[in-house]
Amino acid sequence: MKALRRLITPLILFSSILLANEKDSSLDHYISEKKQQQFDFDYDKNEADTSELRDSWITPIQLNYSISKSNPYTNTQKSQNAAIKMDQPIFQSGGIYYGIKFAEHSKKYMDYSIDVAKRKLIKDAIATLMQIKQKDLQISRQELQIENSEINLKLKEEQYLNGQLDSGFLDNAIIERNVVIQSLYDIETAKERLISTFTTLSDLDYKIATTPHLELLNEEEFLEHNIVLKMAESKMEKDKYSKDVTVAKYLPQVSLTAGYNWTKTDSTVAVFGALERDYYDYGLRATMPLSINTFRDIESSRIDYLKSQVITQDREVELIALFSQVMHNLKNLDKKKLLSVQNKEIYTKLLDDTNNLFDAGYKTQYDVDILKNSVQISELDSKIFEIDKQLELLALYEMYVNEQ
Repeated sequence: MKALRRLITPLILFSSILLANEKDSSLDHYISEKKQQQFDFDYDKNEADTSELRDSWITPIQLNYSISKSNPYTNTQKSQNAAIKMDQPIFQSGGIYYGIKFAEHSKKYMDYSIDVAKRKLIKDAIATLMQIKQKDLQISRQELQIENSEINLKLKEEQYLNGQLDSGFLDNAIIERNVVIQSLYDIETAKERLISTFTTLSDLDYKIATTPHLELLNEEEFLEHNIVLKMAESKMEKDKYSKDVTVAKYLPQVSLTAGYNWTKTDSTVAVFGALERDYYDYGLRATMPLSINTFRDIESSRIDYLKSQVITQDREVELIALFSQVMHNLKNLDKKKLLSVQNKEIYTKLLDDTNNLFDAGYKTQYDVDILKNSVQISELDSKIFEIDKQLELLALYEMYVNEQ
């Protein structure tokens, strides 16, 4: 066991410095162009919505024009009216500032929400591609096991015909062969399902596409650049300014009012003739709403902010637990990989000794072939466990974003 621990330690250390240039580069190319376009539209829409929300405090200028005809004196009279009016808040007890900040943090929160959805899709595409390549290894491994089962069946047939074994041992060998062949069919079916899924996620050809080699993040780095935690923090900031906007809504507001008016009346009655006049007006207007629901509205927004603070803290606890679980899983996979390495060393030595005995006439070709396959199976096991480790790391990558 001491020797085992000494071998596990360097493997764990090695896993902590896995090379992954993809860490600081985009992996967007793993998802299809159509799906990338959808996310681009989401970002563009969020940008447009933010601009609208940020400038919502600027009221529109009202342009009015009307024309009417009447005959109150049995003669036709035409009237025209035109006006330009402005009623623009210039002071809202901080509401304008808070509204702008609320818009900025709303955009940030929505951008993170889109990022989370995009990272989930990229993670699914990469995970599917890794699993396809893992199935290829499992198929190769299963084919070697089938070869071994067929060799074992031939040995049992010879021993049965020579009277060395009863039919029960031969029957078990046949069943064992059938089981490993059926398992191969199951693996091939699972691979086809994965290929079908991958084609819906990516434009890449799974046969030639390569998978990224992800590095292990430490806990501090994982939390510092965690997109889920950043999204929770941005929602907390958004709710904070939303609370401030709600409070300001019930405080005094000052608006600048201004207008220009023009009227013209044409009459066929000589005494009236044509009348035309225009005038302007401007001033200040102060308002302060008094509502029975003021404190309820403010309290509701305050509770939303307090809740988002608790959610942010809870997210951090969940992420730390997830990181610990992934680290635990990686250590166990390192142990499994180490066992496969040790198995390969054992089978390799046995193969060398068996080759010597075969040359001396003490062992058969069957013995040599079985051990040769066992060496290859152990090597494939190591590669399969390595992909399992990469799949575990994907759980961290899904929430990792480096904004440098």
